[in-house]
Amino acid sequence: MWEDGWIQVKVPLPFSLRWVNSYVLPEQDGYTVIDPGLHTEEAVAAWDEVMSRFGFGYGDIRQIVLTHQHPDHYGLAGYFQKRSGAPVYLTAQAHAYTQRMWGEGGTLAGELAALFREHGMPAELTHSIEQNLESFKPLVSPQPQVTYIQAGQTMAFGGLEWSLIDAPGHARGALVFYNAGRKIALCGDQVMPRITPNVSVVPGEDADPLASFMDSLAGLESLGVKLAFPGHRDPFDGFAKRTAELRQHHERRLAQMLEQLYEPHNGFELCELHFGERLRTNPHNLRFAMAETLAHLYYLEKRGVIARSESENDIVYRRV
Repeated sequence: MWEDGWIQVKVPLPFSLRWVNSYVLPEQDGYTVIDPGLHTEEAVAAWDEVMSRFGFGYGDIRQIVLTHQHPDHYGLAGYFQKRSGAPVYLTAQAHAYTQRMWGEGGTLAGELAALFREHGMPAELTHSIEQNLESFKPLVSPQPQVTYIQAGQTMAFGGLEWSLIDAPGHARGALVFYNAGRKIALCGDQVMPRITPNVSVVPGEDADPLASFMDSLAGLESLGVKLAFPGHRDPFDGFAKRTAELRQHHERRLAQMLEQLYEPHNGFELCELHFGERLRTNPHNLRFAMAETLAHLYYLEKRGVIARSESENDIVYRRV
């Protein structure tokens, strides 16, 4: 438990991150829940234990606030809403992603697989990625009825007033919640200690997500955050230092990729050069690696330092 009765709930995950942070903030007549986690039996059991230990139940939840739409943050929102009757708050852009990915008739998984094939990924690997994305549907069900919030607004919860700050790059429509009086931030996955957030190309969304992410980090650094509550790992200080480290990480990756592109490569070849062939057996992580490789290639291409050539088989990049 943190100051003012905040509860950090480490909701278990069935992959390498191990857990996602949810935060329970006390209100005068109940609680606000931030990012309840992925809908698994283990996660529900963990919540049951937390509620029993701290003496509250689903009926005490007054609102559910989501930093962004990725399943490890969004997945239990509908289940919590069904049990509590509480509203679920999310941006319209983030909600649109959930419907394109997991809604009835959603096409995003197929669009992503087609994009990866265009950039040289073998069809059997793109098929495994589609299957992996399909497997998340029960883990985000039931899906919630969403009330939209947006960057630029303010919102009150936990006895504090929060500014809603656009946080693109990792997830379109993501938000950082910032309280200027105490200089604290609920930052989701935008800035985390010891973990570099994935920055991915998503078909039909940001055409230059890495640039958006870098610009976002520069803006967040200027806030002077003293304590940050991230989506993974533990709350941390040194926020400005961490944002600088994240920018430097991507600058090094860009420089390395630019050196490699003295020789022509497609996106999948570069993905394996950076992340290794071992990911062929892990479609979940392969998707992140490939989409992030493309984010770096798009960044370099838009700045005119590399150029693409297209054939019937794939898209190849080379340094200009």
